Amino acid sequence: MNSQFKKGVLELIVLDSVADHNMYGYELVVEVSKVIDVNEGTIYPLLKRLTNEHYFETYLEESSEGPPRKYYKITEAGTNRKDLLIKQWHEFSSSVNKYIKGSESNE
Repeated sequence: MNSQFKKGVLELIVLDSVADHNMYGYELVVEVSKVIDVNEGTIYPLLKRLTNEHYFETYLEESSEGPPRKYYKITEAGTNRKDLLIKQWHEFSSSVNKYIKGSESNE
């Protein structure tokens, strides 16, 4: 997949994933990778930014497999941001799809 396409939708996918249930970083990498190919080096800086912008809150939870894990929980501001991005995505993808269908029919 085109890296610019991925960059454009990554925030939306991360917000939407955490909106479903609280997640820790690596769990989120695995979840997002089901949609687009990402690595930890891409996700963790985004999680830090989204937390700094108050879209996520964090808390620690003990793990049976090592040290406590930092979980991310979406805030009301994060839910509002997610809803806005979904609305913008639908408008954007609809416009692009209409254009592509129009240009394909002209060929």
